[in-house]
Amino acid sequence: MAITLWNLFEATLLCLNAVCVLNEERFLSKFGFGLRNPNHLEGFGEQSQGTSTKAQILHLIRSIRTVVKYPLIAINVLIITVKLILG
Repeated sequence: MAITLWNLFEATLLCLNAVCVLNEERFLSKFGFGLRNPNHLEGFGEQSQGTSTKAQILHLIRSIRTVVKYPLIAINVLIITVKLILG
């Protein structure tokens, strides 16, 4: 099976779905990525106290979840419709 642009698009879509579904309290806290201080979440442009790789990954996951949530729903509906029509 050849790697096509469509396959890469579907793989990216599945990875974005996986990131958006992750639960911080259940799954991410087992690996040390949970909320340290739930009262203070950095916003856009604020300097974070922890500039470690782990803090940057957690911030990236939260940013993806915030920005991609609604467009991802629309893209999933579109992909499901295309798969149902074309097989």
